[in-house]
Amino acid sequence: MTGGSEFPLAEDGRSFICHVDDLEGVKAVDLRSALQSYVEWFWGDPSEGETALLVADVPKEYFDDESPTENVSFHLEADQLYIGVGFTSYEYLDKDVEPDAVNRFEQALTPYLTRKRCILADWQLDQYYTNPCVIDIKVLPSLRGRTLMDLFDLGKDITSLLDAMQRGSLTRQTTLDLLRGGRAEVLIGQPEGPWLDVKSAHYDLSMPSGKISLAQAVARFANAEHGGIVVVGMKGKKVPGGEEIRQICPVPFESGIERKYQTALEQHLYPPPDYLDIETVKINSGMLVLIHIPPQPEELKPFLVHGAIVEGGVEGAFISIVRRRGESSIPTTAAAIHATLAAGRALLRRGQLPDHSS
Repeated sequence: MTGGSEFPLAEDGRSFICHVDDLEGVKAVDLRSALQSYVEWFWGDPSEGETALLVADVPKEYFDDESPTENVSFHLEADQLYIGVGFTSYEYLDKDVEPDAVNRFEQALTPYLTRKRCILADWQLDQYYTNPCVIDIKVLPSLRGRTLMDLFDLGKDITSLLDAMQRGSLTRQTTLDLLRGGRAEVLIGQPEGPWLDVKSAHYDLSMPSGKISLAQAVARFANAEHGGIVVVGMKGKKVPGGEEIRQICPVPFESGIERKYQTALEQHLYPPPDYLDIETVKINSGMLVLIHIPPQPEELKPFLVHGAIVEGGVEGAFISIVRRRGESSIPTTAAAIHATLAAGRALLRRGQLPDHSS
């Protein structure tokens, strides 16, 4: 092999194998040239043969040509270098039988691959597996300026995204798992929704307006049916039909920021949401702040924000009630508030609720 690395032949005698640590610094174009040379030597005609580079991730001292390999590999076919990804799905997807499977599968991958200058070349069911269903994915990447580690990480991102979408679409929990697992990048191109809101910069907690804005963002999801996630450090953009995530813009790392957010919410949001979780995830040279609001018991609603922003100014004596609908926020109407209060008073009169007013 070339590019400063020597990869041994794998057990099958036709593919090469390397340790994952050896991918760092090896140019993708160098691997393509080396595999082309091997195919020409082995088969005589470069257009006739195929070969691959398999990747093992075991302790380095145990690495050899029989090491178990990862689900991401590199394949040379007709002078093109592809990324191969083997994905295990617990849903049987046969694109020859189920046309809808093609749309769901490609819609899940296309935004991420387009941004990464890649093409979904093909995907096929592994003929030897039916339950679970193993899908062999072939991705054609642009090689310019990329190392093998870049392409390997890309393959792992594909696996993470498809794992998260096993049930047909991203959910609040699977999105949270991706963010916590350092895979925020695969969310770029995905739409915001009724349970996801992104913000590119910290709330200004030195100002009352910033604290109220934070409390309103959390209250929107606390008053909604399915809860939600507020992500500080990602940027969205309006597109036809809603908004989608366009960029990761990590906020500067700040020690103790979780407590500052929590204090602001304690000052401006009542009652405190059950099991609300604020955490940070390191990314690049900064961090993301994740505020996770699980679905709340109906008896705690509505969640009230102490303070409101009216025509750009802060009205500290006001109470605001907001909730999430789709990708936007709507205020709770006066009629709805009155109905809730009236129902509560009626139950108090009948003795079905404890009276905490005294």
